[in-house]
Order: sequence, then structure tokens, then C-alpha cells
Amino acid sequence: MSFKISVINGPNLNLLGRREPETYGIMTLKELEDELRALGEKRGAELHFSQANSEGAIIDAVQEAGAWADGILINPGAYTHYSYAIRDALAAVGVPAVEVHLSNTLARESFRHTSVIAPVCMGQIMGFGWRSYLLGLEGLLMMLGEEE
Repeated sequence: MSFKISVINGPNLNLLGRREPETYGIMTLKELEDELRALGEKRGAELHFSQANSEGAIIDAVQEAGAWADGILINPGAYTHYSYAIRDALAAVGVPAVEVHLSNTLARESFRHTSVIAPVCMGQIMGFGWRSYLLGLEGLLMMLGEEE
């Protein structure tokens, strides 16, 4: 079975490769998308990518995914810690989601220790750099496969 996955990236992820490389690595967002696309093709999944710096645009992407996606892979960026609106959008569309982060947010500043998004996701992967996305996609596809 082929699954359709919406990969949604939040604020500042368009700056990957330049933004704090000691924390987020040197891979660009396009390079990350290429790695994910290759894994998706290998696993028979169709991926659609979006990135937005504004909360409303992320909510729009989640709501749009609710109409066509089998799963959502989301890195809400800093919105992770306080956007009840993104959390509510994920809960409303009812599409299985996995939250991913490049860094281990629990090893960073205390304000990053809480995710308001995680409770409406089937899982959370963080701290493995760009590989967090690959692990998140693998987990999401495995869980979707078990639901069939």
C-alpha cells in the first residue's frame, strides 16, 4: 500500500544549513527533503513538503493535509512549546502525526522541555539531527501499515 505523507516544517527551518549549525547541522532543508523523498520512494510513500514561518500557514497546511494525507510528519519549530492552535488543528483533522526535532529539546533551555503538540501525535523523535526525520517517517509508515 502506498501512503501519502505531508511533511510540515515550521519557523526558521528554511534557514537550515546556515542557522546555528552547531545545533541544527549543516544540511539544508532541500537536502533534507531529498533524503526524505528517497526514503519515501524506497518505501512506496508519496511525500508532500511545506514550510512556513507563520502559525496560520502551518495550521492551513495541517488542515489541507486532513483532506488527503494518510499521515503527517511535523516539526513545528518553536511553536512546539506554545501553539495550542497547531495542536488543535492536528487533533481536529484526525490524521496520524509524528513530531520530529533535529535537536534534543530536553537537553536545551527549560522553555523547550514541554511540547503542547506531542499529546496529539502518535510519537515524537528528536535529537538525531536530520536523521530524526528519517526515523520519524519510518515509524509513521510502520504504524500506518499496522492500521490496515
